[in-house]
Amino acid sequence: MALKVGRAAEVPPFIVMDVIAAANARAGSLRPGEPRVIRMEVGQPSTGAPQGAVAAAIAALRSGQPLGYTEALGAHPLRERIAALYAERYGVAIEPRRIAVTVGASGAFPLAFLAAFDRGDRVALASPFYPPYVNILTSLGLEPVILEAGPESRFQPTVEMLDRLDPPPAGLIVASPSNPAGTMLHRDELAQLAAWCARAGVRLISDEIYHGLTYGEAATSAAAVSESAIVINSFSKYWSMTGWRIGWMLLPEDLLRPVERLAQNLFISAPGISQVAALAAMDCGAELEQHRARYAANRTLLLEALPSAGIDRLAPAEGAFYLYADVGHLTNDSAAFCARMLAEIGVAATPGVDFDRTRGSRTIRFSFCGATEDMVEAAERIRRWLGR
Repeated sequence: MALKVGRAAEVPPFIVMDVIAAANARAGSLRPGEPRVIRMEVGQPSTGAPQGAVAAAIAALRSGQPLGYTEALGAHPLRERIAALYAERYGVAIEPRRIAVTVGASGAFPLAFLAAFDRGDRVALASPFYPPYVNILTSLGLEPVILEAGPESRFQPTVEMLDRLDPPPAGLIVASPSNPAGTMLHRDELAQLAAWCARAGVRLISDEIYHGLTYGEAATSAAAVSESAIVINSFSKYWSMTGWRIGWMLLPEDLLRPVERLAQNLFISAPGISQVAALAAMDCGAELEQHRARYAANRTLLLEALPSAGIDRLAPAEGAFYLYADVGHLTNDSAAFCARMLAEIGVAATPGVDFDRTRGSRTIRFSFCGATEDMVEAAERIRRWLGR
């Protein structure tokens, strides 16, 4: 008799991880004379953790002191330092006890969804979106409600879109700067969404993982416009610490104990060594700003080079480190287009089907967090490939 397989086992893949595997395979099978693979598929800084974070981790390991469990919501010094960040960056006073340290932002989303919603609840979000939002919601028995956003709203949700939902959803996920589009909700727009959620009894969840990586107007935190929002952030992007798997949540009062109980049972605590490193990383601003300056230079370069190569329909890249391109004039099969680009010229990018299930066959995402010389070379390869 066949054994039962759980419904959650049917969760769709996170396609960018499949693209990473394909790029790794291509890089490992190059023949002499073939071009090296340029990685523009993954949203992972090409730099390592800040030197101060590395030094703190080494010192902690050499001290001989045990790096055991911390409280489920994290070590107090790190929570205090994160609270201080909100005062420094946003002018918002946050009590450290409202901070929950998590196993990356990826560990924060299940905690937030489980604490805030019941099975069967509907949670709205704009498309294109970060794929695990929908995949995690679905695996937990929640219903994603997709708001198809376009260039007219910079691929962000609007109050008008929400007004059309009947009944209102239980929750709304926003991301600013967003992945894949790199667009932002400006302060008045975020405040309007927060006010709508407050009136409608809708839980606002704000993904702020790309804060610190903006190229003009600074990002606004939902903490500045809502007392009931769940705010999620991570050390992966601005702090360049993807593999350390360390992030945090800012929680409203009513979800503090629920999240703590869930974290105790699901994760116990975030890795102790990562908490030590993260605390030190928060005082490495000069080094981190050098990374942001490189991303800004890469962005400027590609915003000029890609249109001249024939890829000229680009979302406004206000933040993060992505360019989201409409390539409908070149292909109606973005997955095949990206596979050919990798096979023929060694440039890895992510097809839009990972981010938009109805229109993604016409879009692709380029990540520009690599070395500037790689961005120059990639743009030139694409220009030649497209016959420009």
